[in-house]
Amino acid sequence: MAQTQQPGTLPSPVPDPDAVKAAALRRMKNIALGLLVAMAVVFCLAFAFRRDYPWLAYVQAATEGGMVGALADWFAVTALFKYPMGLKIPHTAIIPNRKDEIGASLGEFVETNFLSESVVAEKLAKTQIAQKAGAWLSRPASAQRVATEGAAAMRGAMAVLKDDDVRDIIESMVRKHLVDPPWGPPIGKVAERVFADGHHHALVDLLVDRSTLWIQANHDTIAGLVSDRSPSWVPQFVDGLVGDKIYTELYKFARAVQHDPHHDLRVQLDKYLAELAQELQHDPAMIARAENIKAQVLGDPEVRDLAGRTWETIKTALFDAVEDPASELRLKFTAAVQEFGTRLATDEELAGKANAWISDAASYLVRTYKHEIASIITDTVERWDAVETSEKIELQVGKDLQFIRINGTVVGSLAGLAIFTVATLVFR
Repeated sequence: MAQTQQPGTLPSPVPDPDAVKAAALRRMKNIALGLLVAMAVVFCLAFAFRRDYPWLAYVQAATEGGMVGALADWFAVTALFKYPMGLKIPHTAIIPNRKDEIGASLGEFVETNFLSESVVAEKLAKTQIAQKAGAWLSRPASAQRVATEGAAAMRGAMAVLKDDDVRDIIESMVRKHLVDPPWGPPIGKVAERVFADGHHHALVDLLVDRSTLWIQANHDTIAGLVSDRSPSWVPQFVDGLVGDKIYTELYKFARAVQHDPHHDLRVQLDKYLAELAQELQHDPAMIARAENIKAQVLGDPEVRDLAGRTWETIKTALFDAVEDPASELRLKFTAAVQEFGTRLATDEELAGKANAWISDAASYLVRTYKHEIASIITDTVERWDAVETSEKIELQVGKDLQFIRINGTVVGSLAGLAIFTVATLVFR
């Protein structure tokens, strides 16, 4: 029968998970140490009385092998996290000394496997963003929402524009003020507003979801990184345990990013995108890239002349849509959005073109900025304190690693006994 809390009593405190793990780790260390001490005591007794009792030679061999196995595995396990007995022996304290290398390897792994153009294109092709977006836009409520949001954005844009200046620029100096000025700064300003409003989070969520699924399905690949970079003298099963734990922590990290909208990785990505918007406005190299894109996509002069002649009509229509929710343009825009969504959902050719454009845009972003995006992982690991990182990892996997010491003691004993027995039988 479940116990009920008595009125007026305080609830039982929730135990600290780290404290529980630390206690379990200490308990396993004591067991492993106790087994080593027991081996040493039995060895001393067998060594002292072996002349009186010849059969104790077998006990001596078994305990001697057990001590050797226990000490060897103690050294191997300890060397992962710290210097054994404080002695700075080469290739020890592996995790604190190679923390940055591990972080760099993870960043390189993410860059190679997650931020690959082929991977992104394949995932986008399976996602069918255009069809899903079309299905959403085809709903009347969604189309109305798009129209409302678009009207609000347009109202804000119109508030910062001067009519006379815009009219003069479009009508009398089209080429001078449309073609010659760099596109980077205005694009950067728009991007800065988009990023500030968080409209890019949907794409970030998509990448995070797909990355998490990939991690979940690629345990062997991730765990193999540890084996490839681990010293040759470290037992393979140690590599397996550490690799399993790193995979678990990486998956937990991806899940945390997936479920926490305020995760540090998302914050760093938002920071990077904000910096990108600033670079488009102020960095000469980035502005030059925008100029190259402009040269590729700029239309013929008739399109630019038409834009200049129709400015007043467009501006009036936009103001009508902004100020009057029941205006003809607003209603037509809502209907057009809904119709466009229906076409995206039903017209395979149009959806294919839209998906191809989305895939090309994503591939360009991955191709151009994948290193900067992946460097977030490397920079995050570099900021971690080496000792604290080692302690946290030991706290997570140390209990299981203590079984290696226990197994080493047992296996060493059996091996010592077997070797001594075979040698005795051979050379009797």
